[in-house]
Amino acid sequence: MGKGAIPYTHPLALWTIGLQQRDLISCAFEKADLVIAVGYDLIEYSPKKWNPVGDKQIIHVDESRSEIDSSYIPKVEVIGDISDSLNDIRENYEQYANDDGFPVKPQKIIYDLRQVMAPDDIVISDVGAHKMWMARHYHCDCPNTCIISNGFAAMGIAIPGAMAAKLVHPDRKVVAVTGDGGFMMNCQELETALRVKTPFVTLIFNDNGYGLIEWKQINQFGHSTSISFGNPDFVKFAESMGLKGYRVESAADLIPTLQKALADDVPAIIDCPVDYKENLRFSQKSGDLSCNIALQP
Repeated sequence: MGKGAIPYTHPLALWTIGLQQRDLISCAFEKADLVIAVGYDLIEYSPKKWNPVGDKQIIHVDESRSEIDSSYIPKVEVIGDISDSLNDIRENYEQYANDDGFPVKPQKIIYDLRQVMAPDDIVISDVGAHKMWMARHYHCDCPNTCIISNGFAAMGIAIPGAMAAKLVHPDRKVVAVTGDGGFMMNCQELETALRVKTPFVTLIFNDNGYGLIEWKQINQFGHSTSISFGNPDFVKFAESMGLKGYRVESAADLIPTLQKALADDVPAIIDCPVDYKENLRFSQKSGDLSCNIALQP
């Protein structure tokens, strides 16, 4: 009965499951570590067919609570009108579309960046507080269009990574997303980018400090220390190297600035002051979140 909820032509659609016999769609369930069940009726297709040992993480979205079944124990339940529930989830992302706060909230920066990037354009995220927000809020249509440094997560990856991406895909727009700390670790490579003719945009989340370290220090100790530093004038820095430099002075500036910078034929730097008070607000909000209660309509 869910046919058409996702177009059968969608690249992620595996068509319909429900036959008693195993088929290729069953293989997808075997590899899945998360199942989002929207309007799912256990009677129509028993969860024992696709979760026989009960090891799948499940999110249950429906008008009523989930039934009790050893193979269907949701981690999260969103209860209410299904369309309203899905729209509310979407609105949590959309709420920053018209935010005019300045310095700019990280959610707003990322929302605007997503608006100017085509599905196959590429962003390379450096390491810092902005990386946490990019991982959460920058949504992708295609694989390998948002590359984030994990593991040892060395700062300074964004600029050389963006240069490599532009060399491989000269027809795509490429943005290096970085904090001011990460930028200062590798900014000299923009001379290389200019010399080898790889025009991409470096978007700096500027807070004059190590935002992620401050975030973690405050969460763990209640205060921070030794995380602030000064920066050069990034616009003048860009111009001194023969690049284009821009400074965001209001939330409304960001989209037109990104569009202008992405049209340049030389590497460009955008200095965007960021409001990292959102870090602690997010920590508080996520700390208060309970995954054991249903959201009532």
